[in-house]
Amino acid sequence: MNALVATSRNFRQAARLLGLDAKLEKSLLIPFREIKVECTIPRDNGSLASFVGFRVQHDNARGPMKGGIRYHPEVDPDEVNALAQLMTWKTAVVDIPYGGAKGGIGCSPSDLTHSELERLTRVFTQKIHDLIGTHTDVPAPDMGTNAQTMAWILDEYSKFHGHSPAVVTGKPIDLGGSLGREAATGRGVVFATEALLAEHGKSIKGLNFVIQGFGNVGSWAAKLIHEKGGKVIATGDVSGAIRNPDGIDIHGLLKHIAEGGLLKDFKGGEGLQNPSELLVHECDVLIPCALGGVLHRENAADVKAKFIIEAANHPTDPEADEILSKKGVIILPDIYANAGGVTVSYFEWVQNIQGFMWDEEKVNLELQRYMQNAFKSIKNMCSSHACNLRMGAFTLGVSRVARATVLRGWEA
Repeated sequence: MNALVATSRNFRQAARLLGLDAKLEKSLLIPFREIKVECTIPRDNGSLASFVGFRVQHDNARGPMKGGIRYHPEVDPDEVNALAQLMTWKTAVVDIPYGGAKGGIGCSPSDLTHSELERLTRVFTQKIHDLIGTHTDVPAPDMGTNAQTMAWILDEYSKFHGHSPAVVTGKPIDLGGSLGREAATGRGVVFATEALLAEHGKSIKGLNFVIQGFGNVGSWAAKLIHEKGGKVIATGDVSGAIRNPDGIDIHGLLKHIAEGGLLKDFKGGEGLQNPSELLVHECDVLIPCALGGVLHRENAADVKAKFIIEAANHPTDPEADEILSKKGVIILPDIYANAGGVTVSYFEWVQNIQGFMWDEEKVNLELQRYMQNAFKSIKNMCSSHACNLRMGAFTLGVSRVARATVLRGWEA
């Protein structure tokens, strides 16, 4: 099941639990605007290359639309639509004043030089600059993009509209980025994990964790879990996977990677033949931090984790969801678990508008407060609607967007 179908299915289940009017339900599902542009650039060798860029602006009932821009070969309209919709519910779940958007360019960043990536980013910005803005739609980094990408967007956008630091988040600190933003999604995952475990009389200390994906989110989650006394017994990335039943030395692994080594070559663990084994490895807590759809009907029955924290977007297909629920596995859904990034992006946006920057301690304390409050609100929805955590999060997000839509004057 593709991401758009799965996301829409979860939305409709939440709408039924909430008893939403059919016309309102349809209105909330349809994107506000879909943008598709051709981006042609000169390659360094003198040839021309064309790429297709997308931006889907899903909903702005609660504030400016917000969402990342990803550079990946598999970027397509369905994926971008699904992720834009997820952002609408995600921002509402953590109660920050945004709607949802998402964008991307169908390209392989590793096949492009630094100067080609800059040209591509600037052309994309030229094509969409009049449809984004500080109070309209605020992009951020996503898969295949980073702070440098946001710096190029900021610079290109500012050529048309004057200096506008709040037009993007996830920027370099020197250009108005927020302290704590780089670690925000991984740190938010840890705060969410602590909130869930506390409900079950447990804490991170002493539990065994498997982290699938060791990019920005996975590496920060692993580092913070390690520092809190949790034992990361297996992890992996595109190079391969390793395990160590006594716990991987995460600080050593981070140093190894920073020095140019591949994760699979780290001496502090035994290599796994197939990285997909991570998903069915024995552990207390499984944290998928990579691509979507990794848990599906073919492998769900073999999952041994007691808790799954969805740090990736849409890692669990609906069929897997049902199988895992029947097994008694507790899943913390993506629209809450990985909301730390967009929450600190909101803090960055606020700082840029105010022209007053916060220290990192304040950023982290505020993030913890938002994640804790959101978990309490999700649990309240679970109690009110007799549903699991995924539907608790979806009903919370959808109800807040629906209420804002009606208050603004929507008529059935």
